[in-house]
Amino acid sequence: MMALKPILIFQMHRMGDLILSFPLFLWLHREYPGHPLWVVGEQRFYNALMPISPEATYMPWDAASNLHTEQFILCINLSHDSAAAALAGKIRAEKTWGAVEVPARGRYVHGNWQLYRTGLVHANRHNCFHWADLNALDCIPLKRIRTTTWPRPRTGVGDGRRIGLFLGASEPAKRPAPTFWAVLVRELLHHDLRPILLGGPAEMEMAEKVRKLSGQNVLNLAGRLNLAQLANLGQSLELLITPDTGPMHLAAWTGLHVLNLSMGPVNPWETGPYQPGHFVLQARMSCAGCWQCSRPGYFCHERYLPRIIARMTYEAVRRPSESMRALHRSGLGLLTSGRSPEGLYFLHHALCVDATPRARELLNRFWSLFWGALFGLWTREPTQTAWTSLQRAYPALSAAFVRSLADFRRNLRQAWDSLFWSRGAPLLRPLYSYMHLVLQNTDFSPAGKRQAMKIVEELLLIVVEKEE
Repeated sequence: MMALKPILIFQMHRMGDLILSFPLFLWLHREYPGHPLWVVGEQRFYNALMPISPEATYMPWDAASNLHTEQFILCINLSHDSAAAALAGKIRAEKTWGAVEVPARGRYVHGNWQLYRTGLVHANRHNCFHWADLNALDCIPLKRIRTTTWPRPRTGVGDGRRIGLFLGASEPAKRPAPTFWAVLVRELLHHDLRPILLGGPAEMEMAEKVRKLSGQNVLNLAGRLNLAQLANLGQSLELLITPDTGPMHLAAWTGLHVLNLSMGPVNPWETGPYQPGHFVLQARMSCAGCWQCSRPGYFCHERYLPRIIARMTYEAVRRPSESMRALHRSGLGLLTSGRSPEGLYFLHHALCVDATPRARELLNRFWSLFWGALFGLWTREPTQTAWTSLQRAYPALSAAFVRSLADFRRNLRQAWDSLFWSRGAPLLRPLYSYMHLVLQNTDFSPAGKRQAMKIVEELLLIVVEKEE
């Protein structure tokens, strides 16, 4: 019997990115049964994750140089690495998704959703598509994604008192300071909970500082557990309080209940805990969800008060009640991960304190439905309904949207400018960013300009109809 052609995936980013590729691996096995899955990644990450990964053959970058001699049914480049794009351009595959490098011509991105994902760099303000979904939408039918059932996180584990605190993140802006953790330790103990300090080797010094500042003999396991041991420990924890980091995704994937402190330049819609039923805390600030902080200090950190978070943790794991509403008064928003009516990742408000959604939320919803309709996931009607809701709740904003859209048509002549994506008003940033890449991806050809104008006309058809 002839062997089926394998599927090749490039995922050269961090541990969290690899874990967020696991749903795609599962869907590929179901969509292409019998086709082997080959993954090129960072060996220091995949070695530790193989026991919990969907079935795949992993290989390091230095073993991938001869892959161009193989034949694949699919090649999916999830990496932004230039070397990965160059190799993807040489791979013999029936279909290729993601960035490829074409000799003497440059880089091109295959797939509407991969192109959209590329345009989110520094321009993600109104994006509500999760990275795990964006990895898959070009090559996996929405029905497959929508009908996938994910287990809810474990609760009621042991005595319900063991709370993990993962201290680290990839950069200081994304993690709390040691003083925050020290006060949180004391507050959790006050509520008869048992905090455990966790982290990798890079967090060992911080963990010791937290322990000393807290003045408590708290269990400190930072730097003492590998990823497999951390996953095993999670089986006995009631909750993991953590910034947006790789171990957060490990916890969610293995069923540990997560409370994500979504602080600094991270957007929980893109990289929050993917499975349903997890908590996300985000500062109620206009800049929340940014790509890169431009302020002199981390002002969003000030909203995360250990006393409030400890109380919320107690209520979440011991006796959920209406007292969680204190979070709203603290300037924090409590969200829970779930699924939208369309079957994609969605963050629901756990505290229904506002009768009318904020303008940004309605605009986010409109843009999400627009891109989904444009790329064929659903019809135009939901987008028109979302526009009507925005127009009725915020008529001045919707009028400004239409005026800015007219400006876009004039500004399109400046698309050669490398900063074109940032020229428009923030409410049109998704359009500017995506269109800039569409034109680049087509070498600014007449066909590319026609494609760009077709997208603008589709948008006008929705908003001008409703404006009249």
